[in-house]
Amino acid sequence: MIIKSIVIIAFILIIISLGSALFHLIKNKPQEQSEKTVKALTFRITLSIILFIFIFIALATGMFTPHGLGTRVHQAPVAPAK
Repeated sequence: MIIKSIVIIAFILIIISLGSALFHLIKNKPQEQSEKTVKALTFRITLSIILFIFIFIALATGMFTPHGLGTRVHQAPVAPAK
């Protein structure tokens, strides 16, 4: 449960950072706007990379197990009924 909470919080922070970059992009001051936009986008990219690495490590160590469509691909095929 804590793994899912961390992932959800990271996604929320990524969306907030993207919104902040959009806000600074729309503002009128050209030089200040581009610096703040770059900082917000850099923060978003960093968060995304950290989240990807975290999910990869959680999957590799078994702390997080996938479910749904991805697990069905790796199961043995079921023989059709005759």
